[in-house]
Order: sequence, then C-alpha cells, then structure tokens
Amino acid sequence: QVQLVESGGGLVQAGGSLTLSCTASGIPFGINAMGWHREAPGKQRELVASISSGGNTHYADSVKGRFTISRDKTTNTVYLQMNSLKPEDTAVYYCNAAVYYRVSSSRDYWGQGTQVTVSS
Repeated sequence: QVQLVESGGGLVQAGGSLTLSCTASGIPFGINAMGWHREAPGKQRELVASISSGGNTHYADSVKGRFTISRDKTTNTVYLQMNSLKPEDTAVYYCNAAVYYRVSSSRDYWGQGTQVTVSS
C-alpha cells in the first residue's frame, strides 16, 4: 500500500535551518502534486508549500523567501528546505501526495508528521 515516511524534524534555534524529506512508496501509477502542511497547537492545519508534477511551486505568504520545496521524481521524494526559522514556524509538519490510482484520478495520502520546534 501507499506509504509516506517523513524525516528531518527537530529542535533548532531561531534563525537556523532544517531540511525535511518525505519519501513515498507503494506507488501504483505515479504522483501528481506533493506538498507540506503544518499544524501548530490550537491551530488548523495549513498548507506551507506545494509542488506540481511539472515543478510549479506554491508557498504560503508566511514562508515565502525562507522555505524552498523541491522533489525528486525518480525516488518519489519531496523536500522542504527551511531557512531563517522563526518560533512561529513551530508545528508538526505533514507531507502529502496526490497519488494516481488510475489515469487522471488521484487521491491524497499523508505522512505521519514530524515535529519542528524553533526556540527563541
């Protein structure tokens, strides 16, 4: 079955950097878009960044210029390079992938989440 496994979270001081990675396995036909969301305590899950199968990217305003999303289609891996981290970036980060189960039809899968904590 389809699985998404994330890694790279941790504790970092404000101004520091972290790189998250997420690898999808069990993919039957391919992946459309991939992305990263985050959920902070007491807040709704929000989209951080996404990348289409063609490489088009989208970022939340709060992370533009600081975060970079990329993907390796050969390994079904998506990355999130996070620079100039702020305490308000503290959250559980989840990757997701829109996985094709037949031509032109896909469904979303989610990783288990990885904690990112930014200390002031």
